Amino acid sequence: MDATYDLSHRFAGESVGRALELLGERWTMLILREAFFGVRRYGQLARNLKIPRPTLSARLRTLVDAGLFERVAYAKDPDRYEYRLTDAGRDLFPAIVTLMHWGDTHLAGPEGPPIVLRHTTCGQISDPRLTCQHCGQEVDVHDITPEPGPGFRSGQVADELR
Repeated sequence: MDATYDLSHRFAGESVGRALELLGERWTMLILREAFFGVRRYGQLARNLKIPRPTLSARLRTLVDAGLFERVAYAKDPDRYEYRLTDAGRDLFPAIVTLMHWGDTHLAGPEGPPIVLRHTTCGQISDPRLTCQHCGQEVDVHDITPEPGPGFRSGQVADELR
């Protein structure tokens, strides 16, 4: 096979699969969305999402253990905590915005998106784009070539994907 078209290396140590192991569940993504919109407290999350409390507790524990949220006390007697995004959690903002944009484009009704994002710096409604950090050009599926990265180890096999 021509090495130009051999993409088998993309399965070795596959980052999308690892991320989905942690994030690829509906409630987890909705909890993250709420956090990006400023919701930090357990009761607010439960009320906004109408999520079963045992499910919310389990998801928050997973997100804290994974380092995406930190649990911070805000009251005593009784002890109460809020969940704040860490740097790793905030790094997921582009993923949430991209999912939101896709849903607005392909699933919103004729009246348009239910929520828009205003860019506070310029005051305009934002339509975020994926761009190259080096040249600033917009990036899409036709402009990307997967190549082995620094974490690639020759001979790795993604048996878990089979």
